[in-house]
Amino acid sequence: MAADERTQEDVVTRRMFLYGVAADRHSGRTRYPGKSWETGTPESAGFDPASLEEMVQGLGGRGCVVKDGLAIKAWGDQREIGDWFSSAKPVLTTFLFFALKEGRIKSVDAPVGRFGWNLLPKDRRMTFRHLANMISGYARPEPPGEAWAYNDFAIQLYQKTLFDKVFAEPPEQAANHPRRFAFLGLEDGLQFRAGNRRISASVRDFARIAWFWLNRGNWNGVQLLPERYFSRYVKPSVRPNLPNSKEGEANDYLQVGTYGGSSDQMRQLSPALYGFTWWFNVPDTRNGGGPPWPDTPRDTFASLGVRGNYAFVFPGMNALLVSASGNWGKFGPGDPAANRTLRLFMQSARRNAS
Repeated sequence: MAADERTQEDVVTRRMFLYGVAADRHSGRTRYPGKSWETGTPESAGFDPASLEEMVQGLGGRGCVVKDGLAIKAWGDQREIGDWFSSAKPVLTTFLFFALKEGRIKSVDAPVGRFGWNLLPKDRRMTFRHLANMISGYARPEPPGEAWAYNDFAIQLYQKTLFDKVFAEPPEQAANHPRRFAFLGLEDGLQFRAGNRRISASVRDFARIAWFWLNRGNWNGVQLLPERYFSRYVKPSVRPNLPNSKEGEANDYLQVGTYGGSSDQMRQLSPALYGFTWWFNVPDTRNGGGPPWPDTPRDTFASLGVRGNYAFVFPGMNALLVSASGNWGKFGPGDPAANRTLRLFMQSARRNAS
């Protein structure tokens, strides 16, 4: 790792400590689904059912709440398979972790160009870390690490490098390896759209993947991925003062296409919230200094996709809130409508605990 990148990692690690982002595993009892999720009631999990139902009625769509490994609330068709849009970007990062564990890449700082891409001279320093943190510079004017852009052309380069170069197999085959996602016992399986390979899944399967994230690579006593990957990388990973990319058209010179959006979206958001394709509940230096979801714990992190496809992970609560086609308001962290929904979730969790 380069010295400037070590310094950047030290900065974000200190931020995690200062702002109370949890680093320890939940010490209570944790269950894992077998052939299906074991169910419980909101009351037995310490949740107020009325507040939880109010939240569900406002969200609509399909979703579930998991507490201590029990599905305590579910709505809509849990089996329906749908596109998770950008909420599935951290699934790509999970593939990156599998590639690390299997020795297919040496580190997240491995140069992408070594996998057969004819990169422009300005992009030859590009690494997997750069791609996962939206600082790669691909299709943008800046070199890697010098500007932040929420960049769906770079995500296409990310997934194509992983599947076509690193695993060298179709994404379905990579996912269904017995020591990768197949180990989680997905009931409905992952599907990959032809072309951009966006990921579709059912609510109950996406909840399994989020439960795997919460448990830092552990599944029912098997450490499928090293816990240190989650400690090192599932945290804010972009310098808060990094500038946005200069405005301008995308230069997709490798002709990889797009995951679905442009090469420079959501310019109003702070890179301080972002890390390895997840969003974090830390102070947003560009929007008043507060966290994006002030009514939730500071260790909250999320995968976010358009059209209401969100998965919130609450490590200190040992809980998940997974929602497909939900009414979350404007896409992205920090929208007041999303925080109102999360406030109901927290009210439900606190009432019976008080």
